Amino acid sequence: MRVLIAGGGTGGHVIPALAIARELRDAYGAEVRFVGTARGLETRLVPEAGFPLELIRVGQLKNVSLMTRVRTLFDLPLGVGRCVGLLRGFRPDVVVGVGGYASGPAMMAAILLRVPTLAFEPNAVPGLANRLVGRWVDAAAVNFDETRRYFRGARVTGTPVRAEFFSIAPRGAGEAKRLLVFGASQGARVFNELIPRIAERVLERFPGLQIVHQTGGRHGESTRATYERLGVVSERIRVTPYLDDMPEQFGAADLILCRSGASTMAELAAAGRAAVLVPFPQAADDHQRKNADVFVAAGAAEMIVEAELNEERLLAALVDLLGDDARRMEMGQRALALAHPGAVVEIGSMVAELGSGR
Repeated sequence: MRVLIAGGGTGGHVIPALAIARELRDAYGAEVRFVGTARGLETRLVPEAGFPLELIRVGQLKNVSLMTRVRTLFDLPLGVGRCVGLLRGFRPDVVVGVGGYASGPAMMAAILLRVPTLAFEPNAVPGLANRLVGRWVDAAAVNFDETRRYFRGARVTGTPVRAEFFSIAPRGAGEAKRLLVFGASQGARVFNELIPRIAERVLERFPGLQIVHQTGGRHGESTRATYERLGVVSERIRVTPYLDDMPEQFGAADLILCRSGASTMAELAAAGRAAVLVPFPQAADDHQRKNADVFVAAGAAEMIVEAELNEERLLAALVDLLGDDARRMEMGQRALALAHPGAVVEIGSMVAELGSGR
């Protein structure tokens, strides 16, 4: 079986795509190639994982200037034509679109050539690429039940998550507490500005508390400077640009303050951790807020929209949850009920079913 996986851009697209690729290679002996763009994380992560990567030129249509949209509309037919050539050369049995810049042209090319297609959509509301092809795909793997209506042949599989997240044990009420703060790989400016201002008051309320604050690669020094300028110096605060051991960090955390991208939400569910969610307001189609809505409705998290976030609002939310062990543990159990431990196996099976029909 030969499979082409198309899309990428952010970790929320690339990391699940790599999990799917490994499952197809290891369980089915599939030959897997990727199609992406030069501007996405796939340029680093896909070759590191040992998979071939082809690049096409295509840009954004949403939340960009008129000039960028015009350029993208001009590049789109060229991108589709490039993908037609790639498909004729590789002759895949299935094309899997994971969303992101390259997904749309590759899926359009596959539909034109009548190659079986599967769309993977981790967000509650699909991005533009998956919405455009949703009615034409042969099957779709989605993370939320409400997302099924956008696709033909959709099945709720969940989002692939590293196995280590599913082996995380519940936190006990008597343990020293830890707050984990992170804003995905790029960090979150609003966390880097507000947490230093309230950190001392949170530490005073909970004498054994530790705070681990991931700032994002470009903001490590500036965030440390903010702590120092405010006179917040404590061995109980760890400030770091990156965290490479996220399953371990989730396991040690009692409460997590984070954005609500698809991969983060899947990891929260797998780990069974309570969270305060602050959706990224510039996310396409406000999909992060819609992801958070699902967890809030299930009683698995609290949400504060960034426009309403300030020191006092954030302080109150963190103090309330850190001080209420029973509620926090109940939220963790409700999050765990949203997890899909067999996601990658089920998605692999769906791809294999499509490929067997060729």
